[in-house]
Amino acid sequence: MKAVMKVAPGVGQIALKEIAEPEAGPGKVKLKVHAAGLCGTDIHILLDEFKSSPPVVLGHEVCGEVVQLGEGVTSVVPGSRVTTETYFSTCGRCRFCRAGQPNLCRGRRSIGSAVDGGFAEYVVVPAGNVHVLPDHVSYSEGALTEPLACAVQGVHLCSRPVRAGEVAVIAGPGTMGLLTLQLALAAGAHVVVLGTDGDERRLAAAEELGAAHTLNVSRHDPLPLIEDVTYGGLGADVVYECSGAGAAARQLLRLVRRRGRYVQVGLFGSDVTWDLDQVCYKELTVTGSNASTPESWVRAVRLLSQGTVDVRPLITHSLPLTDWEAAVDIFRARSGIKTLFRPQL
Repeated sequence: MKAVMKVAPGVGQIALKEIAEPEAGPGKVKLKVHAAGLCGTDIHILLDEFKSSPPVVLGHEVCGEVVQLGEGVTSVVPGSRVTTETYFSTCGRCRFCRAGQPNLCRGRRSIGSAVDGGFAEYVVVPAGNVHVLPDHVSYSEGALTEPLACAVQGVHLCSRPVRAGEVAVIAGPGTMGLLTLQLALAAGAHVVVLGTDGDERRLAAAEELGAAHTLNVSRHDPLPLIEDVTYGGLGADVVYECSGAGAAARQLLRLVRRRGRYVQVGLFGSDVTWDLDQVCYKELTVTGSNASTPESWVRAVRLLSQGTVDVRPLITHSLPLTDWEAAVDIFRARSGIKTLFRPQL
């Protein structure tokens, strides 16, 4: 089968390869991959900024059809339409695993980085990881369950959830930013989305999805807008850094009010300069969000099923695996929002 792989350590080292189809072992299921999303983490792996274990098939935003059951699997049947959590294995014993926080397990191994992932025609995952999709949710939509679960983790589970009437500022109108936007809107927040030059299409999508304001910070200082829309001009109640850009992190420190909340969702890939004194001066609550948990997946599937979050406007490109280089170019040029691979094409 065809697969897009990190073939060796170092910058680049990505190639389309022919490899053997996997087989489902005990407790595992084999999926025929119908859609797999290209994520910023995949780009960090390409740039050797995120740990991986080459040779390994990339891709962790996966949706497909169950085609083979390993020994002992009774939770799904062949033909089930599913999406899958990303952790192939965790220790199961540490305080984090036992508390339902496998994302923090030191021994976790994830598909697409440590174990073969979904940029291939087939992938094998633990049966306990899969979530059956409602009939009205397409494979393409289902592939965005993983980033939605990560957004749920950041907005609702890692920090005090945003509340009705609060002002939320989101930096970065990519997939994570636009999902965070929808979660904040569903909670009744007044949401401002910030982008830079090259984000025109994404900022337009934010407006269409319901953002109260959007702003290109390459051309306009956002502080007057934030002062205008917040109570007494004090600043935003909560800010979400979804771009993975150091400049955005620094700017959000200016925009959040005293005793406000700063939530880091994006990954930088390298060290950034950040004025930690502001955390003291403003008495900020600062939280990070690392991937997802089983609880965030349950909520994400429910949000998709209910239509509370609409991922369809985020899907701008669908490509075969042979066009993986074009997909990377689209991502780095910010000329789309979410690119999906369709391995069966």
